Parts: sequence; C-alpha cells; structure tokens
Amino acid sequence: MNDAVEATKPKAGFDYKKFLSNWGSVLALIIIFVFFAVTMPKTFLSPGNIVTILRSISVTTTIAIGLTITLAVGGFDLSAGSLASWAGVLIISFFTWHQVGMWLSIPLTILAAIITNLLAMLLIVRFKVPDLLATLAMMFMLDGLSLTYSGGGALSQGMPRADGSPTFGKIPEAFKSMGQAPTIIIIMIVVVLLAHIFLTYTKYGRFIYATGENKEAARLSGIPVQRYRLFAGILATFFIALGGILVASRNMSAQIQGAAGFSMPAISAVFIGRSIAGAEKPNAIGTFIGAALVGILENGLIMMSVPYYSLDMVKGIVLAVALASAYSSARR
Repeated sequence: MNDAVEATKPKAGFDYKKFLSNWGSVLALIIIFVFFAVTMPKTFLSPGNIVTILRSISVTTTIAIGLTITLAVGGFDLSAGSLASWAGVLIISFFTWHQVGMWLSIPLTILAAIITNLLAMLLIVRFKVPDLLATLAMMFMLDGLSLTYSGGGALSQGMPRADGSPTFGKIPEAFKSMGQAPTIIIIMIVVVLLAHIFLTYTKYGRFIYATGENKEAARLSGIPVQRYRLFAGILATFFIALGGILVASRNMSAQIQGAAGFSMPAISAVFIGRSIAGAEKPNAIGTFIGAALVGILENGLIMMSVPYYSLDMVKGIVLAVALASAYSSARR
C-alpha cells in the first residue's frame, strides 16, 4: 500500500523531460542563434542582417497564423500556399488590369479569397469531408484557377494579358512599401499580437480551442461547433490571403504558385511552436518563435555558403531534432 502511495507522489528534483517538452524549441532557437553569432559575429549580428531575418519571416509568420487558427479548431490546411498565391494574382490584376486603388484592392482580394475558399469550408463543414482531402482538392483547384485567370503566366505592371491586349494600371508605391522593412515587420507583429489576444483572451478563441480539443464535448457544452469551424476557416483565410498580398508586394508582381514555397515552413512553424511553455496547442506566440527558428536557420546557412540544394536537408534535420525534443519527452 505504501509503495502504491509513494508511486503516485510527484518526483522531487528537476523534471528535465517536462522542461524539454515545454522549451525544446526555444532552446533549439537559442543554440542555432548562438552558433551563427559565434561563427559569423560581424555579419550575422549586424543590424542589417537582423532586419533581413525579420523581413524574411514576416510572410511565413502571417501565413502560419492562419494555419494556427485552422489547427486550433482541429483542422489542417494543405492549400495555404495555393490560396496565398491566388490572393497575389488577384491583387496584381486589380492594379494592372482593372486600375483599382490600393485601399479597395486589398479588401476586395481578401473577400474574393474567402469566397473562393468557402468551397473547401463547405466540403468540410457540410459534407464532412476530412480536412486533408478537402484542402488537397482545393489546392489543385486554386492552382488551376490562378493559371486560368492569369492566362498561364505571371502578372506585372506593363505586361499585356494572355490575349495580347495591353494593360495600363500602375502598382502603387504605397503597396510596394508594404513588402519592405519596417512596414512588413510591423504588419507581422500586429498580426501575431491580434491573433494572440483573440485566441487567448476572448470567448471566441476559447470556443475555437474547445472545438479543436473535443468536438463532441464542445457540442454538448452548447458551442455551435460547425459555426465555429466555419468562423475559424474564414479567419484563417484572411491571414493566409494577407500573406499572399505581402508576397506580391515584395515581388511587385504575381508569379504562378509564387507563395507555394511558404506553405511547408508555415506548417513547420505552427508545429514547432505548439508545445512552447507547455501550451500543447497551436498558439500565436509559439508560431512566431517557430517561424523565427526556421528563418534564422535558413539565413545562417546561406551566409555560411551552404549549397542551396542542401538547405532543405539541413533544415529538415534540425527541425526534426527540435520537434523530437518537444514531443517525444511529453509522451513518456
């Protein structure tokens, strides 16, 4: 009997497994940062490079915030890169084809992206199609839609349409500044703070988490589960579309699948950050830290002249170690 009582008592001393579970990703971030800072102190720690890192993670973070909300409600979105690319195509076409002003083009683009993505939400909420399958189908549809709408090519100022007709619209200089520092960094910070406040301190955020943790329990508690899944999908689309707009602003053009490369880093950022501080759920601050880890790693490797074809392999190894330290210890 005494042995059973002793076994149930918490063990004294430092629980390193719990510490690694809660702070493994932060430790990985610190180790990587210190390594690059020691090996390349003059270049890596220069103010210009720090700004470059923050600028480079701004799009990833913005798209990842959308995925954070999707995962918080218990979903998963494979179409984020395609949706962001579609938003980029739309806003450049509003400028160059239709000569719409910037402050009307941005909300129109986000609204059009939400309306387009309602198909995936309908498949998930109404027809009970699993998120992975619904967003996979949506990914192909969005890629085809972008190609069809643009005529199969890139869009930029002065470029004629696919049928040869000229375009006369100008991309505003104010739009260009959105993709440059410090504006893009400020946008990222505002997005992270708004998402953190919403998910953590509002009843709507708590209902989204409750839905994601246990849909049946949430339903029995009186939460309109399907309504909140739809609501979360709309919010996620807003941030993903905003990320696509920032990509178009950085490039001052819309490339086919121009934002596709941000999809996997954004997903990685969400999963890396979900265990930070014992949250054990997708959260905005953790997502930002995850995006910073990915961005610092890529920046440092490029500065060390690591061949571009090896970057993904090295990043994958380091990210796998960070994830393993954060998750495996939590299950022991």
